[in-house]
Amino acid sequence: MSLLERLNQDMKQAMKNKDKETLSVIRMVKASLQNEAIKLGKDGLSEEEDLTVLSRELKQRKDSLHDFKEAGRDDLVAKLEDEIKVLQAYMPEQLSEEELEDIVKQTIQEVGATSKQEMGKVMSAVMPKVKGKADGSLVNKLVLKHLS
Repeated sequence: MSLLERLNQDMKQAMKNKDKETLSVIRMVKASLQNEAIKLGKDGLSEEEDLTVLSRELKQRKDSLHDFKEAGRDDLVAKLEDEIKVLQAYMPEQLSEEELEDIVKQTIQEVGATSKQEMGKVMSAVMPKVKGKADGSLVNKLVLKHLS
């Protein structure tokens, strides 16, 4: 089942359950997916493109969550945490830190990187492998750890 089909099915269920928060997030994600398809000039998106849009939406909320926590906006923090939970249900299962570390080590060997100056090369090789399955900041931290 494609992401769009799953979203449509969950949207109907949220309407039946009168779950306004979930419904709102699903509609927002569907709009983002449709906007991306229009931007790319396609009728539908590939699974990878769907994942890119979902990751972007999730990252935006996590960044906003951090800002709202710093500003002491507990009302908005709770709302965003709920949105993040809904979005994470559509993301692939996240890699454990050990699995991620193995991928980083393997990629560093493949690329032949030896210093922090080659971090960009390693990151550009690692990120496609873990797309949607790991947080970029964690990948960054692990790459930095293994290159120093």
